[in-house]
Amino acid sequence: MTRWENYMNAAAGIIDEYDGSLPLHHFLKSFFKARPHMGSRDRRRIQQLVYQFYRLGKWQEQMPVQERMLLGAFLCEQSSDALLNFFKPEWNERITDTVSDKLNFLELSWDAAEVFPFLSHLSEGITPGAFTLSYLQQPKLFIRARPGKKAAILRLLETAGVEYETIGEHTIALPNGIKTEQILPDKNTYEIQDLSSQETGQRFQPKTKERWWDCCAASGGKSILLHDTQPSIQLTVSDVRSSILENLRKRFADAGIKNYDARVLDLTKPVTGLRPFNGIILDAPCSGSGTWGRSPENLYYFSEKKIAEYAALQKQIAKHVTPLLEPGGRLVYITCSVFKEENEDAVAFLRNECGLEIEESGVIKGYDREADTMFVAVGRK
Repeated sequence: MTRWENYMNAAAGIIDEYDGSLPLHHFLKSFFKARPHMGSRDRRRIQQLVYQFYRLGKWQEQMPVQERMLLGAFLCEQSSDALLNFFKPEWNERITDTVSDKLNFLELSWDAAEVFPFLSHLSEGITPGAFTLSYLQQPKLFIRARPGKKAAILRLLETAGVEYETIGEHTIALPNGIKTEQILPDKNTYEIQDLSSQETGQRFQPKTKERWWDCCAASGGKSILLHDTQPSIQLTVSDVRSSILENLRKRFADAGIKNYDARVLDLTKPVTGLRPFNGIILDAPCSGSGTWGRSPENLYYFSEKKIAEYAALQKQIAKHVTPLLEPGGRLVYITCSVFKEENEDAVAFLRNECGLEIEESGVIKGYDREADTMFVAVGRK
């Protein structure tokens, strides 16, 4: 049996065993750990086949698994591929064609509703065809250069021979798979942060010595962005998970942030013991549907009923957070979701039930620039 046939069989075995109950990258880590005979090249190609299968969502679901993996490889790959050449040499000859030309060659029609069975839930302004086609490519790796560090970072990238693209004042786009910790060992100089996520920070606009609360801080990416924007702020961070806050503390230490208040808080309950804030970042727990280009298994296994569950949780948190906003204070509501229930409906709740005046709201499109798609709204009390 050839190497390519072994790859296909291994990938098909993974798809048969995987049930979506945990992130695919965790499942793959365990799978390969149990098979130490597989080298890094073997693991990488098998993993690609699996991810390319899930990038098709539910489209052509009736197709046999191995045929569907090859279809995924043909549509996702953009340069000659030895495995595809072994099984489908006539496809490999067309590998540099556009997706549209590939589909015409195969006499297939892209069906956005089959790829993404949740189209009726999409937020305003998202184009179903372009959005679903974006799943065929993994978003780029973006880093944010911290203040005064961009020139040094670019010198290190050039020395290492890494291709990059600069976007705006602080953003650098890198190819996926780059081991940033080897090329850029000083973690104080940059943050790994998606382009759209960085752009949410344009809405923070903190003033000198204001009190700000990142209430669902997770590992602290938005907090570091906020602090870099205005280092003199009085910062409070919270999360319901103590283990996540421990990760935040390590990340803050790497970033050189020392003066802050960290608390474990369950925001599904009324909050006590905090003074009102000039600004609050509510980076709400959500479906993550705007990031599924990085985790396409969710495209295949996501349950539609979870949309309502996340929307209810977001409203519950907003109800308990907004009373801690000073009169005239600024709340920045953020999700990495494309669902209107988590986005526009949440904004209506902030306005009608929480008494905020909404200054801005809308989708930050990432699907047309190899980035995540997010939603942001700004409200004042």
